[in-house]
Amino acid sequence: MTVGPAPAELTSLVAGDHGDPHRVLGPHTENGRLVVRTLQPTARAVRVRIGELVVAARRQGHDGLFTADCGPAPENPAVRDELEVECDGRWHRLADPFRFAPLLGPLDLHLFGEGRHRRLFEHLGAHPRTVDGVEGTAFTVWAPNARGVRVVGDFNGWDGRGHPMRNVGGAGTYELFVPGVGRGTRYKFAILTRSGGWRLKADPFAFATEAPPRTASVVHGSAAAPDGPGWGDQDWLAARARGELLRRPLSVYEVHLGSWRRRPEEGDRPLTYRELAEPLADYVELMGFTHVELLPVAEHPLTASWGYQVTGYYAPTARYGGPDDFRALVDHLHRRGLGVIVDWVPAHFPRDDFALARFDGTALYEHADPRQGTHPDWGTLIFNYGRNEVRNFLVANALFWFEAFHVDGLRVDAVASMLYLDYSRGEGQWVPNRYGGRENLDAIAFLQELNGAVHAEHPGALMIAEESTAWPGVSRPTHLGGLGFGYKWNMGWMHDTLEYFRHDPVHRRFHHNQLTFGLLYAWTENFVLPLSHDEVVHGKRSLLGKMPGDRWQQFATLRALLAYMWAHPGKQLLFMGGEFAQEREWDVGRSLDWHLLDRPQHRGVQTLVHDLNRAYRELRSLWARDHEPDGFRWIDASDADANVIAFMRLGERGDPPLVCVGNFSPVPRHGYRLGLPAAGAWRERLNTDSRHYGGSDLGNLGQVRAEPVASHGLPQSARLSLPPLATVWLVPDPGPGQGGASAPGVPQEEEGAGGVVTGG
Repeated sequence: MTVGPAPAELTSLVAGDHGDPHRVLGPHTENGRLVVRTLQPTARAVRVRIGELVVAARRQGHDGLFTADCGPAPENPAVRDELEVECDGRWHRLADPFRFAPLLGPLDLHLFGEGRHRRLFEHLGAHPRTVDGVEGTAFTVWAPNARGVRVVGDFNGWDGRGHPMRNVGGAGTYELFVPGVGRGTRYKFAILTRSGGWRLKADPFAFATEAPPRTASVVHGSAAAPDGPGWGDQDWLAARARGELLRRPLSVYEVHLGSWRRRPEEGDRPLTYRELAEPLADYVELMGFTHVELLPVAEHPLTASWGYQVTGYYAPTARYGGPDDFRALVDHLHRRGLGVIVDWVPAHFPRDDFALARFDGTALYEHADPRQGTHPDWGTLIFNYGRNEVRNFLVANALFWFEAFHVDGLRVDAVASMLYLDYSRGEGQWVPNRYGGRENLDAIAFLQELNGAVHAEHPGALMIAEESTAWPGVSRPTHLGGLGFGYKWNMGWMHDTLEYFRHDPVHRRFHHNQLTFGLLYAWTENFVLPLSHDEVVHGKRSLLGKMPGDRWQQFATLRALLAYMWAHPGKQLLFMGGEFAQEREWDVGRSLDWHLLDRPQHRGVQTLVHDLNRAYRELRSLWARDHEPDGFRWIDASDADANVIAFMRLGERGDPPLVCVGNFSPVPRHGYRLGLPAAGAWRERLNTDSRHYGGSDLGNLGQVRAEPVASHGLPQSARLSLPPLATVWLVPDPGPGQGGASAPGVPQEEEGAGGVVTGG
């Protein structure tokens, strides 16, 4: 037997700061009687139905509070009451949300509090489910400093007074099961702060959202399985798990989904996930890339942020469709043999009031101290990696993208800004760590935990760091003191290489070290060589636009750069448009200029990239020992006056070597003696001056023969004709009838030389 609630408790309930509304609302035994209370602020009348019994409830003197005395309490304490509510002259029947026991268990709360709940997304957020035979949605949100929380949405006219949430275990995690709410329902959480104000917040764990600029969360469904047809990529995932991460080809096409291709005939709208699936797969497969890397697809309010200011970490952006549509895109790419990497942004988040910022009225996800919690460059907020629950939110989110969407990798953005407490900060603007240093110890521990969790649960997954400093061990295992990433973007290589090629050839002799310096540290990390989106915006010009000289020289230099990049140790990443020499800078609101492929010079660059990827896959020397010093040897690193560079790539025993020679001056060099590692014929596997790529067709008639004249420390050598502003690849010629692929520089109808299909 319990006594009814005190007036002060009822007042607190109506005010929204009770904390345990189930103790007052729903069915209760009081003085031997079964009493049902409900909050229905917009109702004119309420009836309670229990089986065949229907009892009129009386208004209790508080705004919207109704109480029904349903007679002697039954021996069975489980009461399945329903409510009949009169609003707008009509009666509505619904199950009582306050008769259900808590769905969030003590183990879940304990693991969350410790930061160790790797499947947190299965419990927080909005989850449609059936409880005691009643269909509805369980809403759960973490707001430990709130005085109270309500859930609002389409189902209650965005008036949450009748849906206060229960503070489960007093730990600051609020829960409410709302019968009758299903997929597609829009909702938010109304949070009462300590100061007494209400804040309307989107769900941090929402699996779906409204399309921007609208900001509501949307009830979707299971986090781990699509609502529609099942996956068809089981073979792909099994092969991924068996693969040896570092000893396989990796050539990445970086894509922004909203501007890769649009529909001008339909108001220049971007393609949806499903509309993108086939043309994107067709194009990337034809071009020979192994993976697609997508700029952030998690929900973000500002298109101009390119997705790097995330407000919905668990929801693919609704700009292009729903979660199942994004699953269909990934599944289709996998079925076509293409991997999918997504950019992931755990370094910062925006200040938008509807999202994570001061979520419960306090600095919850971010640091309270602006010297730690605000990013001076981007005006955003920095996660508090030292807080268990925040760290858990991020680690679980990374795992979520692998599990819910089968992505193959995460490229982690802005890692350098996470590692240093003084990143972009002047003296007195940052807080040293406990040892007085500038290293962010909490962020380091978070990154190590993140990578350990991903690699443990998803073998073969790619974890790639965008890290722009000389921080040691970014791509080394955590048990050796590293951060645990599989790869690191080689930002130094990108900046030095582009700076070299920007110079007029007459001045390149003074910058030769910008080509050679990268080989001093090339094996300190497992590197990806990026020519990324950041290099073709904000006045930096397109790749083609960076190249000096007249139009012929610009195209020739870009072709030489791309072939040099593909031969250099490290994996490759090229931003969309670079593969056909996009002329203008990338514009997030416009399609790529596919019409340029009507021009032979642009189509020649595209054909070159196609042939580079084809040769790259075939020649194991280009990737089998990418991350070992023994897979590389200089032939000549010092011919600065001629703007010539030459090196070898070496594979495993039995793999033919590849010799790469770049002549980055506009002067042809005839009779150029170059050392070679073996006697016999050496075939031009690729020549960027081929007429099929828009060049002048200067070369070596497809082949040179090594003679026993020592040069460059090698026993054999040959005299080469080096075309101007060009890169040439040489491989040993096995001779007639002994196999070996044909040279891309030689017309080969079946290869499609000069005729790659466009994505437009």
